Parts: sequence; C-alpha cells; structure tokens
Amino acid sequence: MAEPKNDEFLDDIEDIEAAMDAAEEMTPEDEAMANVDAIIAERDDYRDRFMRALADAENARKRSDRDRKEAENYGGSKLARDMLPVYDNMKRAVETITDEQREANAALIEGIELTMRELTTVFAKHGINIISPAVGDAFDPKEHEAMFEAPVPNTKAGDIIQVMAEGFMLHDRLLRAAQVGVSSNPA
Repeated sequence: MAEPKNDEFLDDIEDIEAAMDAAEEMTPEDEAMANVDAIIAERDDYRDRFMRALADAENARKRSDRDRKEAENYGGSKLARDMLPVYDNMKRAVETITDEQREANAALIEGIELTMRELTTVFAKHGINIISPAVGDAFDPKEHEAMFEAPVPNTKAGDIIQVMAEGFMLHDRLLRAAQVGVSSNPA
C-alpha cells in the first residue's frame, strides 16, 4: 500500500483547523439559528410521520368497513347456496300438485304453498333474488348456464328454449346461474 504524501496530510490538517476556526467564530445567534433549523427539521419529520400514520389509520378504517359490509352481505352465501336445492324441491312439489290432490289434501297443500312463500320471503329479506328466465328470452351468459343447444323452428340462435332450473343472485353476485336450453338455429 502506498504511503500518503505529506501534502495530503497537510491538506487534511488545514481542513480540520478551518472547521475548528469556523466553529469558534460562530456567534451565539448562529448557534441558536442552527438549533432552530434542527428543531424545525425534526418537527417536519414528526409531522410527516404523523400524517402517514393518520393516512394508514384511515385506510385501515375504510378497509375494515368494506370487509364488514362484505361479510354482512355475503357471509351467508354458503348457507344460501345450500338452501337452493330446498327451494328447487319445494317448487317441483308445488308444480306437480294436481286438482284432485288439491281437493283431497287442501290443508296439506296450503301448508306447502305457505312454506314456499315464506322461503321466498326470507330469500328476499336477505338479498337473494330469483333469476326466472322465460322461454324466448335472450341467453345471457352472466345469468344463465346453457345446459344444451338444439335447433328449434321459429327461434333465433341464442334464444332460451327451455328452463330447467331458476338462478339466484345474492345482492350483486351470482349465487347460481339459471340452467337453460338454448336454440342453435343459424341466423
């Protein structure tokens, strides 16, 4: 390793002496101003940290509000999804009742129909809306699931030709798509 030259040592010594002279030459006012500047810089640093902490707290509050609302609206989606087959079975039962059965078992059938109405009321109360497409409606892939395609006379391609099961929305989310058959006639 090469040894530094005497000129470099002399330069370093001169720099140190100049700094010491400058420190000795500082007046009390200069020292006070330096302290004020340091305090102002520290204050600005703390203000910046405070503002960032405040913004983080506000973001956490907004995130927790959004999570709470989402849990409130969609927390029961698993239970709701499990109740759909109950609705389907009740609907099939009501649809298969004949006039003779209605006369013979009026009270029983009325109870089944009341239970069905109560189930749809509870669904509506909790934001579950029934998607009931009709034959002839246009197929919408956001709400319908095509179970099959078939060419049916007097229909356009994409028209619903049969409804196998109704669909359900939970607020603005699809819980189950309506199961439909779709026309495949060429345009």
